[in-house]
Amino acid sequence: SRMRSSFSSIRHFSSAFQGVKESARYVPRRALLYVPASSEKMLAKVPSIQADSVVIELEDGVAIAAKDSARKNAAAALDKLAGQPRKAFEIGVRVNSVSSGMMEDDLRVLARAQNLPDAFMIPKVDSPEDLAYIFDVFKKEYTPSRVTDTKTRMVMWIESARALLDMPRIVSTALNLHKSTGFFKLDAVVFGSDDYCADIGATRTSEGLENLYARQRFVACCKAFQVQAIDSVYIDLKDEEGLRKYSEQGRNWGFTGKQTIHPSQVPIVQSSFLPSTERIEWARALAEEYGQHQKEGKGAFSFRGQMIDRPLLLQAMNIIQLDEAVKEAANK
Repeated sequence: SRMRSSFSSIRHFSSAFQGVKESARYVPRRALLYVPASSEKMLAKVPSIQADSVVIELEDGVAIAAKDSARKNAAAALDKLAGQPRKAFEIGVRVNSVSSGMMEDDLRVLARAQNLPDAFMIPKVDSPEDLAYIFDVFKKEYTPSRVTDTKTRMVMWIESARALLDMPRIVSTALNLHKSTGFFKLDAVVFGSDDYCADIGATRTSEGLENLYARQRFVACCKAFQVQAIDSVYIDLKDEEGLRKYSEQGRNWGFTGKQTIHPSQVPIVQSSFLPSTERIEWARALAEEYGQHQKEGKGAFSFRGQMIDRPLLLQAMNIIQLDEAVKEAANK
């Protein structure tokens, strides 16, 4: 009955706040795993991959000479995967960046597929102007009707000093583009630490102190606009302890997920980004209390000594939805 009560409270949430509707339901992205579209063998494994978000990769993970065949493979995979059961919550395609000059070629081939991915993933977004170009290219290659008012989300990468400093304008421009045109809703932003470090001339270290400011500014910008914040890759595949440590650190700092480069990293990352039992209990209790206040027609209220506002309610809703989604997937 407690669970039913929480669900009814979620429905209260949804009706009470604009923008929280089925097309904007919470998509868990505890781990993003890259699968290069140049490898048909790896693409064939996509339905069985248990990462929350699988990224069919056309960008950094694909050599220039293999881009054409990778595009065709990705387009074919979108239609093949559309009718198949899969373990991931999301299958996205990461295209090449605006600055690469290859995005148009990617979209021309991908648009031949009948199906859109669950998310289009856009790397190296450096300015609000990039988003205007991205919208134009999608409209040109897909036609406006296919890229507006769909359930497909947008996930973008921040990978340079300029982008990090301009991040509030970039994120708000993406969200306003969705509101004003119906273009893909920005749902998550990913921190590209390798390119960022190269851009500022920093030396990568195992402690990662060179990224300290960037990661903290990044997560603050994401949370200011209520979008998911996805942390950088942990590159030492053999160091499971280090992976766990940095995953838990990221979660404690407010990140919602982490990039992974090998399937062996996924279980550790996904367990690290699960909300704690106490956090789930807090979210359910808050949902219940909110539902009660709605029934009684009361306005603002405090919960466990804290005034409750919209961002906290959405946070609680996301925790409950993540918990339910993960439990449901485990029972399949």
